[in-house]
Amino acid sequence: MRPNKRDELVRKALKVFYRYGFHATGMDKLVVETGVSKTSMYKHFRTKEDLILAVLKLRDEEFCENLFRRMNELADTPAGQLLASFDALNEWFHEKEYRGCMFIKAGAEFQDVAHPIHKQSAEHKKIILNYLTDLARKTGARDPDDLACQIFLLQEGAIVTAVFLKSYEPAQHAKAAAEVLLNAALA
Repeated sequence: MRPNKRDELVRKALKVFYRYGFHATGMDKLVVETGVSKTSMYKHFRTKEDLILAVLKLRDEEFCENLFRRMNELADTPAGQLLASFDALNEWFHEKEYRGCMFIKAGAEFQDVAHPIHKQSAEHKKIILNYLTDLARKTGARDPDDLACQIFLLQEGAIVTAVFLKSYEPAQHAKAAAEVLLNAALA
């Protein structure tokens, strides 16, 4: 099924916002980068923030679907899937256009916790943490909530460190630390 104009705009805008950031990307830049006129943009979205929310929704769906699918493809046990999350991150870090986490950026650019963009970014992180918590429970870990939080923090740290050090290694370093935490939680 061919995507409609609104979906095409959201997909194109996602790439532009990911590349340049949210505040640094004005409507004029969006027009140039997406090839969509301001009139057409405002036909689909009342404000730039409405467009950003649609972009974050799409990114959340695509990112979670890809991450969770890769974790399941790379391992067939809950413990293995927790560790495989770092292999999936490593694959992401190797992508040519890797520029870190769009939700971390959105949360940093829209710091008011009551702002809808900040809230949507936080919700994305909660979805990932909940998925990890469910897997941690399935491992039989003594304290699955703590284990999931620890693995989540390692993932987030690896994402940020990969950007700042321009390195692929943080995913593997974080995986090694996660393995220690997992073994301790299962002992």
